[in-house]
Amino acid sequence: MIENMLTNEIAAVVLGAGKGTRMKSDLPKVMMPVANKPMIRHILDTLETMNVKKIVTVISEEGDLVKKEVYPNPTVVQKEQLGTGHAVLCAEPELKDFKGTVFVIFGDTPLISAETFYRTAQKVEEGYAVVVLGFVPEDAARYGRLKMQGDELLGIVEYKDASDEEKNITFCNSGCMGFDGRYLFQILHHIGNENAANEYYLTDAVQIARDMGLKCTAIKGDAKEVASANTREELALLDTYYQERKFEKVV
Repeated sequence: MIENMLTNEIAAVVLGAGKGTRMKSDLPKVMMPVANKPMIRHILDTLETMNVKKIVTVISEEGDLVKKEVYPNPTVVQKEQLGTGHAVLCAEPELKDFKGTVFVIFGDTPLISAETFYRTAQKVEEGYAVVVLGFVPEDAARYGRLKMQGDELLGIVEYKDASDEEKNITFCNSGCMGFDGRYLFQILHHIGNENAANEYYLTDAVQIARDMGLKCTAIKGDAKEVASANTREELALLDTYYQERKFEKVV
Protein backbone atom coordinates (compact mmCIF):
# COMPACT_ATOMS: atom_id res chain seq x y z
CA MET A 1 0.00 0.00 0.00
CA ILE A 2 1.43 3.38 -1.07
CA GLU A 3 0.13 5.15 2.04
CA ASN A 4 2.21 2.91 4.28
CA MET A 5 5.36 3.93 2.41
CA LEU A 6 4.86 7.68 2.85
CA THR A 7 6.76 9.54 5.55
CA ASN A 8 5.74 13.17 4.96
CA GLU A 9 2.68 14.73 6.52
CA ILE A 10 0.04 15.88 4.02
CA ALA A 11 -1.98 19.10 3.86
CA ALA A 12 -4.44 20.36 1.25
CA VAL A 13 -5.65 23.64 -0.17
CA VAL A 14 -9.15 23.38 -1.64
CA LEU A 15 -10.14 26.19 -3.99
CA GLY A 16 -13.75 27.01 -3.19
CA ALA A 17 -14.23 30.67 -4.07
CA GLY A 18 -16.04 30.11 -7.37
CA LYS A 19 -19.58 31.30 -7.91
CA GLY A 20 -22.40 29.19 -9.31
CA THR A 21 -23.25 31.65 -12.09
CA ARG A 22 -22.91 29.20 -14.98
CA MET A 23 -24.90 26.68 -12.95
CA LYS A 24 -27.72 29.23 -12.85
CA SER A 25 -27.71 28.96 -9.06
CA ASP A 26 -27.24 31.28 -6.11
CA LEU A 27 -25.24 28.54 -4.39
CA PRO A 28 -21.44 28.72 -4.48
CA LYS A 29 -20.31 26.28 -7.16
CA VAL A 30 -18.65 23.87 -4.74
CA MET A 31 -21.91 23.56 -2.81
CA MET A 32 -23.75 22.15 -5.81
CA PRO A 33 -24.72 18.53 -5.09
CA VAL A 34 -23.28 15.31 -6.48
CA ALA A 35 -25.07 12.21 -5.16
CA ASN A 36 -27.00 14.43 -2.73
CA LYS A 37 -23.84 15.84 -1.18
CA PRO A 38 -22.03 19.13 -1.89
CA MET A 39 -19.10 18.64 -4.26
CA ILE A 40 -16.65 19.97 -1.71
CA ARG A 41 -17.88 17.52 0.92
CA HIS A 42 -16.82 14.59 -1.29
CA ILE A 43 -13.29 16.03 -1.36
CA LEU A 44 -13.20 16.57 2.40
CA ASP A 45 -14.48 13.06 3.06
CA THR A 46 -11.71 11.59 0.90
CA LEU A 47 -9.00 13.70 2.54
CA GLU A 48 -10.27 12.92 6.02
CA THR A 49 -10.06 9.17 5.37
CA MET A 50 -6.40 9.80 4.56
CA ASN A 51 -5.79 11.53 7.91
CA VAL A 52 -4.59 14.66 6.12
CA LYS A 53 -2.96 16.95 8.69
CA LYS A 54 -4.64 20.20 7.62
CA ILE A 55 -7.27 21.15 5.03
CA VAL A 56 -7.51 24.84 4.16
CA THR A 57 -10.38 26.03 1.96
CA VAL A 58 -10.13 29.27 0.00
CA ILE A 59 -13.49 31.03 -0.09
CA SER A 60 -14.89 34.30 -1.43
CA GLU A 61 -16.15 37.12 0.78
CA GLU A 62 -19.65 35.70 0.23
CA GLY A 63 -18.52 32.19 1.15
CA ASP A 64 -20.35 31.71 4.46
CA LEU A 65 -22.12 28.56 3.23
CA VAL A 66 -18.81 26.99 2.24
CA LYS A 67 -17.24 28.06 5.53
CA LYS A 68 -20.01 26.29 7.45
CA GLU A 69 -19.73 23.18 5.28
CA VAL A 70 -15.99 22.73 5.83
CA TYR A 71 -15.97 23.63 9.54
CA PRO A 72 -14.00 22.89 11.73
CA ASN A 73 -11.37 23.01 8.97
CA PRO A 74 -9.98 26.53 8.52
CA THR A 75 -10.88 28.87 5.69
CA VAL A 76 -9.12 31.87 4.15
CA VAL A 77 -10.78 34.59 2.09
CA GLN A 78 -9.70 35.54 -1.42
CA LYS A 79 -10.96 39.12 -1.44
CA GLU A 80 -10.17 39.70 -5.11
CA GLN A 81 -10.45 37.11 -7.87
CA LEU A 82 -6.88 37.44 -9.13
CA GLY A 83 -6.35 33.91 -10.42
CA THR A 84 -5.59 30.44 -9.17
CA GLY A 85 -2.02 31.20 -8.12
CA HIS A 86 -3.24 34.10 -6.01
CA ALA A 87 -5.98 31.91 -4.50
CA VAL A 88 -3.46 29.36 -3.23
CA LEU A 89 -1.23 32.15 -1.93
CA CYS A 90 -4.12 33.24 0.29
CA ALA A 91 -3.54 30.03 2.29
CA GLU A 92 0.01 31.03 3.22
CA PRO A 93 -0.87 32.22 6.77
CA GLU A 94 -2.24 28.73 7.53
CA LEU A 95 0.52 26.68 5.88
CA LYS A 96 3.67 28.84 5.79
CA ASP A 97 5.53 26.53 8.18
CA PHE A 98 4.27 23.25 6.71
CA LYS A 99 7.10 21.18 5.22
CA GLY A 100 5.23 18.10 3.94
CA THR A 101 3.21 17.47 0.78
CA VAL A 102 0.53 20.03 -0.09
CA PHE A 103 -2.27 19.15 -2.48
CA VAL A 104 -4.02 21.93 -4.41
CA ILE A 105 -7.50 20.77 -5.36
CA PHE A 106 -10.26 22.55 -7.25
CA GLY A 107 -13.45 22.30 -5.24
CA ASP A 108 -15.49 21.22 -8.28
CA THR A 109 -13.47 17.99 -8.79
CA PRO A 110 -15.15 15.75 -6.21
CA LEU A 111 -14.23 12.30 -7.51
CA ILE A 112 -10.44 12.15 -7.17
CA SER A 113 -9.60 9.01 -5.20
CA ALA A 114 -7.40 8.64 -2.14
CA GLU A 115 -5.17 6.31 -4.18
CA THR A 116 -4.50 9.06 -6.72
CA PHE A 117 -3.71 11.54 -3.97
CA TYR A 118 -1.32 9.03 -2.42
CA ARG A 119 0.39 8.52 -5.79
CA THR A 120 0.85 12.30 -6.02
CA ALA A 121 2.33 12.43 -2.53
CA GLN A 122 4.68 9.58 -3.38
CA LYS A 123 6.12 11.56 -6.30
CA VAL A 124 6.72 14.54 -4.00
CA GLU A 125 8.60 12.26 -1.63
CA GLU A 126 10.68 11.02 -4.57
CA GLY A 127 12.04 14.54 -4.93
CA TYR A 128 9.63 16.37 -7.24
CA ALA A 129 8.72 19.87 -6.05
CA VAL A 130 5.64 20.06 -8.30
CA VAL A 131 3.48 17.11 -9.36
CA VAL A 132 0.60 17.69 -11.76
CA LEU A 133 -2.33 15.31 -12.04
CA GLY A 134 -2.86 14.75 -15.75
CA PHE A 135 -5.33 12.74 -17.81
CA VAL A 136 -6.06 11.73 -21.37
CA PRO A 137 -9.56 12.90 -22.36
CA GLU A 138 -11.58 11.54 -25.27
CA ASP A 139 -11.46 15.04 -26.72
CA ALA A 140 -8.51 17.19 -25.63
CA ALA A 141 -10.54 20.23 -26.75
CA ARG A 142 -9.10 23.29 -25.06
CA TYR A 143 -7.36 21.70 -22.06
CA GLY A 144 -3.83 22.75 -21.18
CA ARG A 145 -1.21 20.33 -22.53
CA LEU A 146 1.45 18.71 -20.36
CA LYS A 147 4.85 18.76 -22.08
CA MET A 148 6.81 15.75 -20.86
CA GLN A 149 10.37 14.61 -21.45
CA GLY A 150 10.58 11.16 -19.94
CA ASP A 151 9.41 11.57 -16.34
CA GLU A 152 10.15 15.29 -16.32
CA LEU A 153 7.34 17.81 -16.80
CA LEU A 154 8.76 20.64 -18.89
CA GLY A 155 5.71 22.87 -18.73
CA ILE A 156 1.98 23.37 -19.08
CA VAL A 157 0.96 24.98 -22.34
CA GLU A 158 -2.49 26.53 -22.56
CA TYR A 159 -4.39 25.56 -25.68
CA LYS A 160 -4.57 29.13 -26.98
CA ASP A 161 -0.78 29.42 -26.73
CA ALA A 162 0.02 25.95 -28.08
CA SER A 163 1.76 25.34 -31.39
CA ASP A 164 0.24 22.84 -33.81
CA GLU A 165 2.70 20.25 -32.53
CA GLU A 166 1.77 20.94 -28.91
CA LYS A 167 -1.94 20.72 -29.72
CA ASN A 168 -1.30 17.12 -30.76
CA ILE A 169 -0.31 16.28 -27.18
CA THR A 170 -3.12 14.26 -25.57
CA PHE A 171 -1.82 14.35 -21.97
CA CYS A 172 -3.77 17.19 -20.37
CA ASN A 173 -3.84 19.20 -17.16
CA SER A 174 -6.61 18.37 -14.66
CA GLY A 175 -5.80 21.36 -12.44
CA CYS A 176 -5.00 19.30 -9.34
CA MET A 177 -1.38 19.56 -8.21
CA GLY A 178 0.90 18.41 -5.43
CA PHE A 179 3.74 20.52 -4.01
CA ASP A 180 6.67 20.08 -1.72
CA GLY A 181 5.59 22.41 1.10
CA ARG A 182 9.16 23.61 1.56
CA TYR A 183 8.97 25.39 -1.79
CA LEU A 184 5.26 26.04 -2.38
CA PHE A 185 4.98 29.66 -1.29
CA GLN A 186 8.43 30.58 -2.56
CA ILE A 187 7.26 29.41 -5.98
CA LEU A 188 3.91 31.21 -5.71
CA HIS A 189 5.55 34.51 -4.78
CA HIS A 190 7.48 34.39 -8.05
CA ILE A 191 4.39 33.99 -10.24
CA GLY A 192 3.65 37.15 -12.18
CA ASN A 193 0.49 38.49 -13.81
CA GLU A 194 1.90 39.67 -17.13
CA ASN A 195 -0.95 38.28 -19.20
CA ALA A 196 -4.14 39.49 -20.84
CA ALA A 197 -6.25 38.87 -17.73
CA ASN A 198 -3.69 40.29 -15.27
CA GLU A 199 -4.12 37.13 -13.20
CA TYR A 200 -1.68 34.91 -11.33
CA TYR A 201 -1.89 31.44 -12.88
CA LEU A 202 -1.05 28.37 -10.82
CA THR A 203 0.08 26.62 -14.00
CA ASP A 204 3.07 28.99 -14.12
CA ALA A 205 4.38 27.19 -11.02
CA VAL A 206 5.97 24.52 -13.20
CA GLN A 207 8.20 26.93 -15.11
CA ILE A 208 9.02 28.87 -11.94
CA ALA A 209 10.04 25.69 -10.13
CA ARG A 210 12.22 24.57 -13.05
CA ASP A 211 13.86 28.00 -13.17
CA MET A 212 14.68 27.47 -9.46
CA GLY A 213 16.40 24.20 -10.33
CA LEU A 214 13.60 22.06 -8.92
CA LYS A 215 12.13 18.94 -10.53
CA CYS A 216 8.55 18.66 -11.81
CA THR A 217 6.55 15.69 -13.05
CA ALA A 218 3.02 14.55 -13.81
CA ILE A 219 1.02 11.41 -13.05
CA LYS A 220 -1.92 10.06 -15.01
CA GLY A 221 -5.39 9.90 -13.52
CA ASP A 222 -8.63 8.57 -14.95
CA ALA A 223 -10.56 11.07 -17.07
CA LYS A 224 -13.79 10.45 -15.15
CA GLU A 225 -12.02 10.71 -11.82
CA VAL A 226 -10.67 14.20 -12.55
CA ALA A 227 -13.86 15.50 -14.18
CA SER A 228 -15.11 18.89 -13.00
CA ALA A 229 -18.37 20.79 -13.36
CA ASN A 230 -19.03 24.26 -14.70
CA THR A 231 -22.54 23.63 -16.03
CA ARG A 232 -25.64 21.69 -14.99
CA GLU A 233 -24.89 19.16 -17.72
CA GLU A 234 -21.40 18.54 -16.36
CA LEU A 235 -22.82 18.28 -12.86
CA ALA A 236 -25.19 15.55 -14.03
CA LEU A 237 -22.20 13.73 -15.59
CA LEU A 238 -20.39 13.78 -12.25
CA ASP A 239 -23.45 12.17 -10.68
CA THR A 240 -23.30 9.45 -13.35
CA TYR A 241 -19.58 8.86 -12.80
CA TYR A 242 -20.14 8.65 -9.04
CA GLN A 243 -22.85 6.03 -9.45
CA GLU A 244 -20.66 4.05 -11.88
CA ARG A 245 -17.83 3.98 -9.35
CA LYS A 246 -20.20 2.95 -6.57
CA PHE A 247 -21.51 0.09 -8.74
CA GLU A 248 -17.96 -1.03 -9.60
CA LYS A 249 -17.06 -1.21 -5.90
CA VAL A 250 -20.12 -3.35 -5.19
CA VAL A 251 -19.32 -5.71 -8.07
